[in-house]
Amino acid sequence: METLLDAVVDLVALVSPAKVRTIASAFRGLASPRAAPAVHRLADTPAARAVIARVVTAWEKVQASGDEVAGMLLGASETRLRVERELSIELVWTGPTTRFVPTRRTEQVLLDIIATAKSDLFLVSFVAYDVRSVISAMNEAAGRGVRLRILLEASTDHGGTLTLDPATLMRSGVPAVEIFTWKERSEPFVDGKVHAKIAVIDGARAFITSANLTGHALEKNMEAGVLIHGGPVPKTLNDHLQALIDIGLLQRSS
Repeated sequence: METLLDAVVDLVALVSPAKVRTIASAFRGLASPRAAPAVHRLADTPAARAVIARVVTAWEKVQASGDEVAGMLLGASETRLRVERELSIELVWTGPTTRFVPTRRTEQVLLDIIATAKSDLFLVSFVAYDVRSVISAMNEAAGRGVRLRILLEASTDHGGTLTLDPATLMRSGVPAVEIFTWKERSEPFVDGKVHAKIAVIDGARAFITSANLTGHALEKNMEAGVLIHGGPVPKTLNDHLQALIDIGLLQRSS
Protein backbone atom coordinates (compact mmCIF):
# COMPACT_ATOMS: atom_id res chain seq x y z
CA MET A 1 0.00 0.00 0.00
CA GLU A 2 2.85 2.39 0.72
CA THR A 3 4.06 2.11 -2.87
CA LEU A 4 0.59 2.99 -4.10
CA LEU A 5 0.35 5.98 -1.76
CA ASP A 6 3.76 7.22 -2.92
CA ALA A 7 2.69 6.92 -6.55
CA VAL A 8 -0.57 8.78 -5.85
CA VAL A 9 1.34 11.63 -4.15
CA ASP A 10 3.77 11.89 -7.08
CA LEU A 11 0.89 11.98 -9.55
CA VAL A 12 -0.96 14.70 -7.65
CA ALA A 13 2.23 16.76 -7.35
CA LEU A 14 2.79 16.64 -11.12
CA VAL A 15 -0.59 17.12 -12.79
CA SER A 16 -3.31 19.72 -12.32
CA PRO A 17 -6.26 19.18 -9.96
CA ALA A 18 -8.56 19.06 -12.98
CA LYS A 19 -6.51 16.26 -14.50
CA VAL A 20 -6.52 14.40 -11.18
CA ARG A 21 -10.32 14.54 -11.18
CA THR A 22 -10.39 13.17 -14.73
CA ILE A 23 -8.12 10.25 -13.78
CA ALA A 24 -10.14 9.57 -10.61
CA SER A 25 -13.35 9.47 -12.68
CA ALA A 26 -11.74 6.96 -15.02
CA PHE A 27 -10.83 4.70 -12.09
CA ARG A 28 -14.14 5.01 -10.25
CA GLY A 29 -16.29 1.90 -10.41
CA LEU A 30 -13.48 -0.38 -11.63
CA ALA A 31 -13.03 -3.70 -9.87
CA SER A 32 -9.33 -3.96 -10.71
CA PRO A 33 -6.56 -2.05 -12.50
CA ARG A 34 -6.84 -4.43 -15.44
CA ALA A 35 -9.99 -2.57 -16.47
CA ALA A 36 -8.31 0.84 -16.34
CA PRO A 37 -8.12 2.86 -19.57
CA ALA A 38 -4.85 2.89 -21.45
CA VAL A 39 -2.41 5.40 -20.01
CA HIS A 40 -2.16 7.37 -23.26
CA ARG A 41 -5.90 8.10 -23.01
CA LEU A 42 -5.50 9.69 -19.57
CA ALA A 43 -2.57 12.04 -20.17
CA ASP A 44 -0.84 13.89 -22.99
CA THR A 45 2.73 14.22 -21.73
CA PRO A 46 5.32 11.47 -21.22
CA ALA A 47 5.93 12.52 -17.61
CA ALA A 48 2.24 12.39 -16.72
CA ARG A 49 1.82 9.04 -18.45
CA ALA A 50 4.76 7.66 -16.49
CA VAL A 51 3.33 8.61 -13.08
CA ILE A 52 -0.12 7.27 -14.02
CA ALA A 53 1.53 4.01 -15.05
CA ARG A 54 3.24 3.90 -11.66
CA VAL A 55 -0.12 4.27 -9.94
CA VAL A 56 -1.64 1.46 -12.01
CA THR A 57 1.37 -0.82 -11.41
CA ALA A 58 1.26 -0.20 -7.67
CA TRP A 59 -2.51 -0.72 -7.66
CA GLU A 60 -2.03 -4.19 -9.17
CA LYS A 61 -0.09 -5.24 -6.06
CA VAL A 62 -2.75 -4.38 -3.47
CA GLN A 63 -6.37 -5.23 -2.77
CA ALA A 64 -8.13 -2.00 -3.63
CA SER A 65 -11.13 -1.05 -5.71
CA GLY A 66 -11.23 1.68 -8.29
CA ASP A 67 -13.38 3.73 -5.94
CA GLU A 68 -10.70 3.50 -3.24
CA VAL A 69 -7.91 4.56 -5.59
CA ALA A 70 -10.06 7.40 -6.90
CA GLY A 71 -10.66 8.49 -3.30
CA MET A 72 -6.90 8.47 -2.63
CA LEU A 73 -6.31 10.68 -5.66
CA LEU A 74 -9.03 13.17 -4.76
CA GLY A 75 -7.98 13.30 -1.11
CA ALA A 76 -4.34 13.89 -1.98
CA SER A 77 -5.31 16.56 -4.52
CA GLU A 78 -7.48 18.43 -2.00
CA THR A 79 -4.65 18.31 0.54
CA ARG A 80 -2.28 19.81 -2.01
CA LEU A 81 -4.74 22.61 -2.79
CA ARG A 82 -5.27 23.41 0.88
CA VAL A 83 -1.55 23.56 1.59
CA GLU A 84 -1.04 25.86 -1.39
CA ARG A 85 -3.84 28.14 -0.16
CA GLU A 86 -2.54 28.29 3.40
CA LEU A 87 1.23 28.39 2.76
CA SER A 88 3.24 30.82 0.71
CA ILE A 89 6.98 31.50 0.59
CA GLU A 90 8.34 34.76 -0.78
CA LEU A 91 11.91 35.62 -1.70
CA VAL A 92 13.26 38.73 0.04
CA TRP A 93 16.37 40.45 -1.30
CA THR A 94 18.45 43.51 -0.48
CA GLY A 95 21.19 44.62 -2.85
CA PRO A 96 21.48 44.83 -6.64
CA THR A 97 18.31 43.81 -8.46
CA THR A 98 17.35 43.01 -12.03
CA ARG A 99 14.22 43.65 -14.04
CA PHE A 100 13.82 39.92 -14.60
CA VAL A 101 13.04 38.77 -11.05
CA PRO A 102 10.73 40.87 -8.85
CA THR A 103 11.68 40.88 -5.16
CA ARG A 104 10.89 42.86 -2.04
CA ARG A 105 13.61 44.48 0.04
CA THR A 106 14.47 43.34 3.56
CA GLU A 107 13.51 46.62 5.21
CA GLN A 108 10.22 46.77 3.33
CA VAL A 109 9.25 43.26 4.46
CA LEU A 110 10.39 43.81 8.05
CA LEU A 111 8.39 47.03 8.39
CA ASP A 112 5.35 45.37 6.84
CA ILE A 113 5.33 42.42 9.21
CA ILE A 114 5.85 44.64 12.25
CA ALA A 115 3.02 46.92 11.10
CA THR A 116 0.64 43.97 10.69
CA ALA A 117 1.54 42.12 13.90
CA LYS A 118 -1.56 41.66 16.04
CA SER A 119 -0.40 40.16 19.32
CA ASP A 120 3.20 38.96 19.34
CA LEU A 121 6.49 39.76 17.61
CA PHE A 122 9.74 37.91 18.36
CA LEU A 123 12.92 39.14 16.68
CA VAL A 124 16.35 37.50 16.69
CA SER A 125 19.49 39.30 15.55
CA PHE A 126 23.21 39.34 16.29
CA VAL A 127 23.23 43.12 16.69
CA ALA A 128 20.72 45.95 16.41
CA TYR A 129 21.56 49.59 15.75
CA ASP A 130 20.98 52.43 13.28
CA VAL A 131 17.50 51.18 12.32
CA ARG A 132 15.26 54.17 13.02
CA SER A 133 12.46 52.94 10.75
CA VAL A 134 12.32 49.60 12.57
CA ILE A 135 12.43 51.30 15.98
CA SER A 136 9.51 53.52 14.97
CA ALA A 137 7.49 50.56 13.70
CA MET A 138 8.15 48.61 16.89
CA ASN A 139 7.00 51.51 19.05
CA GLU A 140 3.82 51.78 16.99
CA ALA A 141 3.26 48.03 17.46
CA ALA A 142 3.74 48.40 21.21
CA GLY A 143 1.13 51.14 21.17
CA ARG A 144 -1.32 48.64 19.61
CA GLY A 145 -0.69 46.21 22.45
CA VAL A 146 1.68 43.88 20.57
CA ARG A 147 4.10 42.02 22.81
CA LEU A 148 7.64 42.75 21.62
CA ARG A 149 10.53 40.39 22.32
CA ILE A 150 14.02 40.33 20.87
CA LEU A 151 16.99 38.00 21.30
CA LEU A 152 20.36 39.69 20.83
CA GLU A 153 24.01 38.80 21.27
CA ALA A 154 25.16 40.14 24.66
CA SER A 155 28.09 42.45 25.28
CA THR A 156 31.29 41.15 26.87
CA ASP A 157 30.20 42.75 30.15
CA HIS A 158 27.14 40.49 30.12
CA GLY A 159 28.69 37.22 28.99
CA GLY A 160 28.57 37.79 25.26
CA THR A 161 31.05 38.70 22.54
CA LEU A 162 30.24 42.30 21.58
CA THR A 163 32.11 45.37 22.75
CA LEU A 164 28.95 47.47 22.45
CA ASP A 165 25.75 46.58 24.31
CA PRO A 166 22.89 46.17 21.79
CA ALA A 167 20.42 45.56 24.63
CA THR A 168 20.98 49.06 25.99
CA LEU A 169 20.63 50.61 22.55
CA MET A 170 17.44 48.68 21.82
CA ARG A 171 15.89 49.41 25.21
CA SER A 172 16.56 53.13 24.83
CA GLY A 173 14.80 53.11 21.47
CA VAL A 174 11.90 50.78 22.35
CA PRO A 175 11.14 50.97 26.08
CA ALA A 176 8.38 48.32 25.86
CA VAL A 177 10.59 45.60 24.34
CA GLU A 178 11.55 42.49 26.31
CA ILE A 179 15.22 41.73 25.61
CA PHE A 180 16.73 38.26 25.92
CA THR A 181 20.33 37.06 25.70
CA TRP A 182 22.04 33.69 25.56
CA LYS A 183 24.08 33.62 28.75
CA GLU A 184 24.49 29.94 29.63
CA ARG A 185 26.66 28.43 26.88
CA SER A 186 27.70 24.98 27.97
CA GLU A 187 29.54 22.50 25.75
CA PRO A 188 29.45 22.20 22.83
CA PHE A 189 28.29 25.83 22.53
CA VAL A 190 31.04 27.62 24.48
CA ASP A 191 32.14 30.69 22.46
CA GLY A 192 28.99 30.38 20.36
CA LYS A 193 27.07 33.45 19.20
CA VAL A 194 23.48 34.44 18.56
CA HIS A 195 23.84 34.41 14.80
CA ALA A 196 20.26 33.68 13.70
CA LYS A 197 18.24 36.46 12.05
CA ILE A 198 14.56 35.75 12.47
CA ALA A 199 11.23 37.46 12.92
CA VAL A 200 8.21 35.45 14.05
CA ILE A 201 4.84 37.19 13.92
CA ASP A 202 1.78 35.94 15.82
CA GLY A 203 3.05 32.37 15.42
CA ALA A 204 1.69 32.47 11.86
CA ARG A 205 4.42 34.15 9.80
CA ALA A 206 8.19 33.85 9.86
CA PHE A 207 10.90 35.91 8.21
CA ILE A 208 14.25 34.13 8.01
CA THR A 209 17.04 36.29 6.65
CA SER A 210 20.78 36.80 6.50
CA ALA A 211 20.32 40.45 7.52
CA ASN A 212 21.12 41.80 10.96
CA LEU A 213 19.10 44.70 12.35
CA THR A 214 21.54 47.32 11.14
CA GLY A 215 21.34 50.17 8.67
CA HIS A 216 23.89 48.59 6.35
CA ALA A 217 22.12 45.22 6.35
CA LEU A 218 18.74 46.75 5.58
CA GLU A 219 19.91 49.26 2.98
CA LYS A 220 23.34 48.49 1.49
CA ASN A 221 24.45 44.87 1.94
CA MET A 222 23.54 42.00 -0.34
CA GLU A 223 21.16 40.04 1.89
CA ALA A 224 18.71 37.24 1.17
CA GLY A 225 15.81 35.73 3.05
CA VAL A 226 12.40 34.09 2.83
CA LEU A 227 9.06 35.21 4.22
CA ILE A 228 6.84 32.27 5.16
CA HIS A 229 3.08 32.70 5.51
CA GLY A 230 1.26 29.81 7.16
CA GLY A 231 2.30 26.19 7.47
CA PRO A 232 4.05 24.66 10.49
CA VAL A 233 7.37 26.58 10.40
CA PRO A 234 6.28 29.86 12.04
CA LYS A 235 4.61 28.13 15.00
CA THR A 236 7.51 25.70 15.36
CA LEU A 237 9.99 28.59 15.48
CA ASN A 238 7.85 30.47 17.99
CA ASP A 239 7.49 27.37 20.19
CA HIS A 240 11.23 26.68 20.02
CA LEU A 241 12.17 30.19 21.11
CA GLN A 242 9.65 30.03 23.94
CA ALA A 243 11.01 26.65 25.03
CA LEU A 244 14.56 28.06 25.15
CA ILE A 245 13.24 30.75 27.49
CA ASP A 246 11.27 28.26 29.59
CA ILE A 247 14.30 26.05 30.25
CA GLY A 248 16.49 29.05 31.06
CA LEU A 249 18.88 28.98 28.11
CA LEU A 250 17.62 32.39 27.04
CA GLN A 251 17.42 34.88 29.89
CA ARG A 252 15.72 38.22 30.07
CA SER A 253 18.14 41.12 30.15
CA SER A 254 17.52 43.61 32.96
